[in-house]
Amino acid sequence: MNTHATELPTWASDILAAVPARGGGLNRWLLRAAIALRRCGRSDQDIHATLTAVTSDQPIKHGEIERAVDRSVGYMSDGPSTQPRRRWCGEDVPLRQKIIRAADGAGAVELWERSPYRLLGDGPDSEELVDMLFPGNPLLCCAKSLPDARTAPREQWRGKLSKCQFIVPSAMSAETGLTQDGRTSARCLDNVGPRQYLVVEQDAGSFDDQAGVLLHLAEKAPMVLVLHSGGKSLHAWFRCRGASDEQLRAFFGYAVRLGADPATWTRCQLVRMPEGTRDNGARQGVLYFNREIL
Repeated sequence: MNTHATELPTWASDILAAVPARGGGLNRWLLRAAIALRRCGRSDQDIHATLTAVTSDQPIKHGEIERAVDRSVGYMSDGPSTQPRRRWCGEDVPLRQKIIRAADGAGAVELWERSPYRLLGDGPDSEELVDMLFPGNPLLCCAKSLPDARTAPREQWRGKLSKCQFIVPSAMSAETGLTQDGRTSARCLDNVGPRQYLVVEQDAGSFDDQAGVLLHLAEKAPMVLVLHSGGKSLHAWFRCRGASDEQLRAFFGYAVRLGADPATWTRCQLVRMPEGTRDNGARQGVLYFNREIL
């Protein structure tokens, strides 16, 4: 076990010691352990290193540890509990299936065909897309992997974005900020600016199922782009400009009922870079882009 574990309080050490058997809820345990380590003041780098060491003999898929580290940000609450705060209602499976049936076969291909901006083989790359999504030279937080996240002016990222997996979907207000436990960080709620985009990410269902849900949500809010994660999901960016916090909460709560991951509500959450490169080498290709509503 990583030596960091010996410096933890007993309740956190017990969680790390309870690595499940192969195939026995490992993803749930990773998130619980990441939350425990974050609650103990560990940095993203420390959490990643500890989980990697503790699960060295486990069949971890590409990106699973990174995902647990990133999702743990959205589960912080007062006190030592590792249980997430109940912000959102759970998934409404019958409602989700009703929406998918109502799509009447409209899936990922339909999504691509409806794109107002034609996305062919020579379509916009990550540099062009980010220039359109974040005009000017704002501070952006990007990363090749979660432990590498840093914030810098957009021009300092020039030529590097296609190799990144992640980006915070809002401009940052400063290059660093203070976390809730007083640490200096390149990515935290203290140094992220006003919300610019809400990202809806689904973990379950086929690409066609997910596309059907996203096309439905696009009737409720301005959908700017949809990208393929390079894995098993489609991620949609919705524009926030002009919407109140109450309106955004209502929309996102509805998206969660339809199967969206609640972790992307956190303003400093890293999401997939449009046209970036995943850790498995896959391109995070954009299927849909509507530049007219930016």
